[in-house]
Amino acid sequence: MSQYKEAPSDPAADKTATPGPEAGASHDLETVPEIDQLRAELEQARTEAGENLDRFLRAKAEAENIRRRAEADVTAAHKYALDRFAAEIISVRDSLDLARMVELPKDTSPAVQKMHEGLDLTLKLLDSVFQKFGVTLLDPKGQKFDPERHQAISMVDSAEVPPGHVVNVVQKGYLLNDRLLRPAMVVVSRAAPATAKPAGEA
Repeated sequence: MSQYKEAPSDPAADKTATPGPEAGASHDLETVPEIDQLRAELEQARTEAGENLDRFLRAKAEAENIRRRAEADVTAAHKYALDRFAAEIISVRDSLDLARMVELPKDTSPAVQKMHEGLDLTLKLLDSVFQKFGVTLLDPKGQKFDPERHQAISMVDSAEVPPGHVVNVVQKGYLLNDRLLRPAMVVVSRAAPATAKPAGEA
């Protein structure tokens, strides 16, 4: 007779046994909604990240545009800061130029001759200052008429000057860098009318 006896079955031990297939299936069903929720949250996070990146890139581009506009404004301010001053000082040069054009008689006193020479020196000095600050004189006599820089006050028939060219400059013009300060006031040539041939001439 065997000394060992079969241990009686323990109902409590049966309860702690490994669960069967039915229990595992129940656990899997519980995790599916959690995965779907995580996927939805991940998709939402990706969407928000894309929107934030787009807003960042737009803000960066706008900041770059503002910086460029500011640089352009500063450059223009430096370039054309003398605009109003130059527009006033050219009138002074006009007056000096008119005084210089006066013909002096031969018996003019030495003092007046010295003053006349002083006008020459002053004009040269003024032109040197103009050149330094980008002010350019427009004296287009003999040049082709340019409506962007010249203002025609009359037209004359001319056989010597080609049609559409400046015959005479009434008032000189000026540029500040590439900006027109004042157009040159000019007389423009036009083609001289054909001379009528005498009767009987071929």
